[in-house]
This record gives sequence, C-alpha cells and structure tokens, in this order.
Amino acid sequence: MTGVEVRRLETATASIKPRSFWRDLWNYFGPALIVSVAYMDPGNYGTDISGGATFGYSMLWVVWLAGIMAMLLQYLSGKLGIATGYSLPELMRLHLRRPAYILSYWFAAEAATVMTDLAEFLGTVIALNLLFGIPLLYGTFLSVLDVLLVMGLTGGKVRPLEYFFMALISTIGIGYVFEIFITGPNLAQVITGSVIPNLASTDRVLIAVGVVGATVMPHAIFVHSALSNDKITEPNMEKKHRTMRLHRAESIIMFTFAGLVNAAIMVMAAAAFRSHGLNVATIQDAYVTLEPLFGRAAAIVFGITLLASGLSSSTTATIAGQVIMEGMLGRKMNLWVRRIVTRMINTIPTTIAILAGIEPILILVYSQVALSLLLPLPLLPLLIFTKDKKLMGTFVNRRFTTILAGIFVGVIILLNALFLYLSFGGRI
Repeated sequence: MTGVEVRRLETATASIKPRSFWRDLWNYFGPALIVSVAYMDPGNYGTDISGGATFGYSMLWVVWLAGIMAMLLQYLSGKLGIATGYSLPELMRLHLRRPAYILSYWFAAEAATVMTDLAEFLGTVIALNLLFGIPLLYGTFLSVLDVLLVMGLTGGKVRPLEYFFMALISTIGIGYVFEIFITGPNLAQVITGSVIPNLASTDRVLIAVGVVGATVMPHAIFVHSALSNDKITEPNMEKKHRTMRLHRAESIIMFTFAGLVNAAIMVMAAAAFRSHGLNVATIQDAYVTLEPLFGRAAAIVFGITLLASGLSSSTTATIAGQVIMEGMLGRKMNLWVRRIVTRMINTIPTTIAILAGIEPILILVYSQVALSLLLPLPLLPLLIFTKDKKLMGTFVNRRFTTILAGIFVGVIILLNALFLYLSFGGRI
C-alpha cells in the first residue's frame, strides 16, 4: 500500500470515527445556560431570603419542588423548539390566528416579561447601592445602561454572550459556596426542611407562591424554545435527535445548578439570620447584617453575587422580550431598541416606589407572585403542544411525561388559587 493510499485510509477512518458527546455538548452549550440565569435572579434573592430569614429551613422543600418542576418544563420548551422548528410564541401566533386573540396574548406575555425585568432591574439597583453607595434613585437611572454594557462587551454575538454568562454564573456559584461555608448551616434541619412540606400559614403560602414564581418563570419558558431551535443548523431527523440528547444533558446540568444556588440562598438566610434570631426583612438588611456576623468579605461577596445575578438575568429578559415580540407579531426588532424601551418602562414604577419609601424587597416578592399568577399563560399551551403527535412527530411526549408535567402545572395553579383565596377571601 502506497503512502497516498495510507493517508486516504486514515482520512476515511477519521471521518467515520464516533463523535465525542462531551465535545458536542460543549459546542451546543448555551440555551439552558442563558435560561438558567432566570432561576438565579434577584427575585430569587428576595423570596429565598424572606423565606429563610422568616421560617428558617422549613421552606426548602418549595425550592426543591420548584427546581424539579423548572427542569422538566424547560426541557419541554426546548424540545418543542427542536422538534417543530418554531418557538412557543410563533406557535401561539399560528394557533390563535385572529389578530384580536394574538394581540391579547401578546400583551399578557409582555406584562410577564416586564414584570420579570422589573425584578432584575431592582436587583441591579440594590447591588449598586450596597457595593458602591450609589443612591437608589440614581441607581435607577444608571441601571438603564446595564444590558447595553453587556451587549457592547460581547458585540451582540451569541458565543461571546454565552461565555459572559458562564463567568457571571460561576461568580454566583462560587460566591454561595463561600457564604454557605462561613455561615455553617445545620445539616439535619436542612434535610428536614427539604422533605417535610409546610404551608401552615398565609405567609408561608405567599413565600411558596413567590418561590415558584421566581423559579418557574413565563419568559424563560417562552425563550428556551427559540434558543434551542437556533442550535439546529441542519433540520434533519438525525441531527434533531442528537441535538435533543444534548439539550436534555444541558438542561439537567444547568437547572440542577440553579436549584442548588436557590437552596443555598435560603440556607444562608436561615443560618445567618433566623438561627441568630435576627429580623431581616430586606436585601439591604441582609447585606448589613452579614458584616458584623461573618465579616466584611461575606457582605461584599453577597453584593457581588447580587450584581452578577441582576446583570445576567436582565440580559435573558431582554432576549426573551424580543423572542416574544417577534414570535407573536411576526416582526423583527433591534435588541438594543428593545432593551432601552423596556428599561425606560421599568424606571417609572421603580422611581415611584423609591420616592414613596416602599421597600424594594416588597416589590421583588410581589413581582414574583404576579409572575406565578401568569405562569399558566405559557405552561398550558406548552403542555398541549408537546403531547400533540401531529405537531411533535417522534418527539411527542411519553404518557408519563405528559402526566408528570400536568401534575406540575396543576400544583402551580393550585398554589396560585390558594394564595388568591387567602388574600381576598377575608383571611388577610
């Protein structure tokens, strides 16, 4: 055999060599990464700190339940995009057909996105105040530029943006490893609070609904379908099946990580504040209280993680808003314009709240409750679409998956109904 024949044989052999799953996963990594930030946003800080400081470890079960629900529902959203080639908003536009229905649904979806971005916006404002002493009112206007800064640093390109998200998420994760280490939580109580449900009071229901709203978020359900679909470069069945495996693996990794971060926030609040009998009602209280208890480093790390959370989750909310608008209206919109418009809208209620002396954490918690109430908006269509064999083909849900997802959606709606009953039924 000549040298030329040998090289040809080596080339042919290399071409049929099995591809590395982990290399492909690294190349695919991005959709769940970007979406998972929504599950570690300032809204989580508000609800998790409130829950941990008020009820100790006893509300951890809600965090784990919300994380499990999020993992499955986000997986279904990404699967919908991969299987159909459409985002959830696009499918809704095709399904609703009539302009009046489409516009009504779009307005409701936009309300959920704006409410989401309000929480991210407040998180950035509070972090700037804690770390640099910038007054809340000034921070409100300064924070308009946050995502413009992110988009400018990454050039608006997808892969640099994903690397930027990796850096911010790593900052949050490392920060909470440090916080857990120095606060020294009670492991036995962590386990007990994780497995024994407790909704014995109205305040507990409020926190439960807030945690669910801060974890399973409407805009994240909408955007994941679009981000996953964007990863399909060759719309053939073999490529789709391989992409589906990568999507499943990335979803498990990133939403497990997000669940651990959420639990860490509540555990930190329980160990640092509840265990010491301290009444910590706001994020600012948490920051100020950490320093005398555990040192300046604990407070600074807390503030840095909050800032990283606000910056990254704001960017996700912007991308989601663009996906919803383009999908529902069928029109393209510049991401920078979308960012400026959304941010300017958010400065109005935030400025009013600050001037009125309303605590930002109250806005955070109630914004998450409002998001939870809007969750059926994407969840019910998602459930219907992913069990439709004509639409999904070979990717249609298994019966068990549909039943489990239906139970999760039912739990979310039940929590919302319970909260409304307790709130407006004369109980509070």
